[in-house]
Amino acid sequence: MSFQRIVVSDDFSVSTQVEIADIDALADAGVKSLICNRPDGEGSDQPTVRELRDAAEAKGIEVFYLPVVSGKISKSDVADFAAALEKMSAPVHAFCRTGTRSLTLWSLDQREKGVSTEQLLAKASALGYDLQQALGVPAADSKAASADHFDILIVGGGAAGISVASSLMARTQDLSIAIVDPAEVHYYQPGWTMVGGGIFRQEDTVKTMASLIPEGVRWIKAAVGEFEPENNRVLLEDRHPINYDRLIVAPGLKLNWHGVEGLVETLGRNGVTSNYRYDLAPYTWKLVSGLRRGRAVFTQPPMPIKCAGAPQKAMYLSGDHWKRSGVLKDVDIAFYNAGAVLFGVKEYVPALMEYVELYGADLNFGHRLTRIDGESRTAWFERKDEDGNASEVSTAFDMIHVCPPQTAPDFVRQSPLADDAGWVDVDQNTLRHKRYENIWSLGDVMNAPNAKTAAAARMQAPIVANNLLNDLGSARGISHYNGYGSCPLTVERGKIVLAEFGYGGKLLPSFPSWLINGQRPSRMAWFLKEKILPPVYWKAMLRGHEWMVNPERSPADSADV
Repeated sequence: MSFQRIVVSDDFSVSTQVEIADIDALADAGVKSLICNRPDGEGSDQPTVRELRDAAEAKGIEVFYLPVVSGKISKSDVADFAAALEKMSAPVHAFCRTGTRSLTLWSLDQREKGVSTEQLLAKASALGYDLQQALGVPAADSKAASADHFDILIVGGGAAGISVASSLMARTQDLSIAIVDPAEVHYYQPGWTMVGGGIFRQEDTVKTMASLIPEGVRWIKAAVGEFEPENNRVLLEDRHPINYDRLIVAPGLKLNWHGVEGLVETLGRNGVTSNYRYDLAPYTWKLVSGLRRGRAVFTQPPMPIKCAGAPQKAMYLSGDHWKRSGVLKDVDIAFYNAGAVLFGVKEYVPALMEYVELYGADLNFGHRLTRIDGESRTAWFERKDEDGNASEVSTAFDMIHVCPPQTAPDFVRQSPLADDAGWVDVDQNTLRHKRYENIWSLGDVMNAPNAKTAAAARMQAPIVANNLLNDLGSARGISHYNGYGSCPLTVERGKIVLAEFGYGGKLLPSFPSWLINGQRPSRMAWFLKEKILPPVYWKAMLRGHEWMVNPERSPADSADV
């Protein structure tokens, strides 16, 4: 079993995320029912509840889906949980990301049934959980309440969070810094397109989180439930407070698989795949390499999404494989884009169109995927005409690569930090929060109008580090982010159109045109993507070695530097 099953009572147990491979072990342990308290899409490696249900029901285990937002358990959630326990066969096993939400729900239900808070706290403590705050019990004294305090608290241990921590540590050793993230592993997500194209190995895109946390930075292996910026603290999902002087918010975004009706029920089977999930990228390659004839559909949802070019990268690499295999003439390729253009920066479109024509891909703009039926191999789209009138169209497929709709994580969208669309509200130049002066944000979760790519986070990390330290009086000058992002568009195996641009679509090439002309397919850009960028990511960007980063400063600040 890849997780520890924690037995709470004769009839109930909890754990961290259950994987499909764990179902056999649960069945062997006698578990009859499974409750999922984790919303689909919280993690990039998280199986959907449908996938778990298929595996569990094959073993005679009933599954109930009761998603609960971290740190936001309501009375109705507890009532629903109690109702599920009543009707499900025991023993019941519940899980979420860390097990905390599941145990909290059980404890609150037990308290409703008359069990004392003291007994529940003692049991939770014996099991390795601190539910004092979750059960509404204040800390014994103010000293205990402020025991976890850091000069800088970073929420999120992805590319942005670890990079900014390393950039801070490269500049100072005098501050207490902590990263809050419950994940055991860290992914090189830009590599998943290459896994789906049969180029990278899946295992080369993952490392343990413990191996990447910078030395001198404390890792709090927990999930954030709530922000309290007025009190300069965050609450973990068990309601435990973490206090800070300055906060950096970088938890990434959420993949909303449920944003397309029927997608969760068929994802990972019936020819339905996505390179946006670690465990599904190999399935993409299995479908592509096995398709000899038929219809291949690729979709792109409304912006914003992480790596806006990824949906069409999958199309190009697939088309290239079918061309090299001699079956392209028998494969009907279609690209359905909710947007109005192939790529948002017009200078790169001519080169991309050459490959669209080479692979014979049919482009459909203004088409948003709304539902999918894997059994009948049919997908439906909302189509909008130039006047904004909507209609529904459908298409058959033999394989379909889906890019899911994407949002900020629930605990961000529902927080005081969010703008009206749910993203962290920052000044696009300094990346400082517009209302809370001791908060900064970077990566996919903030609302600056830049491309959400790892290259953008690489540029943003030293800017945030510098500007935060400037606020502390430890750095001179305010760094300004110019919106830089990079999208290496893999148009064929061995060639890439290297799109590099900033705010307003301004071209921001990193290399002289004689070396890499970003507006033309380039073998050198492919070499960069395949051989250079992965070690740069692991050994430079995440280690505080700021490769090819030269943050701009305002004229007024430049004189001080």
